[in-house]
Amino acid sequence: MIIVQLSDFHVDLCVQTSTGTVDTRERLRQAVARVNVLHPAPDVVLVTGDLVNDGTPAQYAFVKKTLSMLTMPCYVIPGNHDDRETMRRTFADQGYFGSESHFLRLVALDTLIPGQDQGELCARRLAWLQACLSEAPDSPTLIFMHHPPFATGIPTFDMIGLRGAPAMAALIARHSQIAGVICGHVHRSLHTMWCGTVACTTASTSFQYPLDVDTPAALEPVDEPATGRIYKWDQHTGLVSHTFYIAGGGYPLV
Repeated sequence: MIIVQLSDFHVDLCVQTSTGTVDTRERLRQAVARVNVLHPAPDVVLVTGDLVNDGTPAQYAFVKKTLSMLTMPCYVIPGNHDDRETMRRTFADQGYFGSESHFLRLVALDTLIPGQDQGELCARRLAWLQACLSEAPDSPTLIFMHHPPFATGIPTFDMIGLRGAPAMAALIARHSQIAGVICGHVHRSLHTMWCGTVACTTASTSFQYPLDVDTPAALEPVDEPATGRIYKWDQHTGLVSHTFYIAGGGYPLV
């Protein structure tokens, strides 16, 4: 099974880097075009939050229209810049939330706290996850969410990380079927071993933030390529991930 992860479109955010203005709408168009020519074709696209910057119906209408050009199924979850109810209404006909069975079971987690940059897995969401995982203990499962449940080593983002992460870690450690946990939020690609599985983030399809592992710093966009991730999973090798470039930083659309 081949999975593409896209994240953090931030449609309509005015982004300035050292080389000029980033058109977030155009970057999303380029991302969709790039995914559509990948070979072999992905089975599914997962979008891990921050689809838009201001949560307006017009922004979501643009995102939905653009994502509808994908030639494979696409599932979306909210990030801290999203408006949950507007997003639900916009994507109501496209299987927003829940889990979907492909070769690999896909489970979506909503970590949004309205009006806050931090995310949360409250007791109710953790109970839902426990029940969901207990339903299919022998089915390899991929979890996708916006806020990473692990420390990224980037202080600025760890300060606006996930509340309830220790409880999630304890829950995941009890379930051996987890093939991986994939996230967005940090605008950088990283991976780590976490609770007996692999956990990843992907960089943004629009713009990146600097790799600052020292002290909290202002979030100023840097001129690095817009990227996504490809995951290949099978029952023998597990989950393998690759970064692919979309545009920017000297990487034109292919």
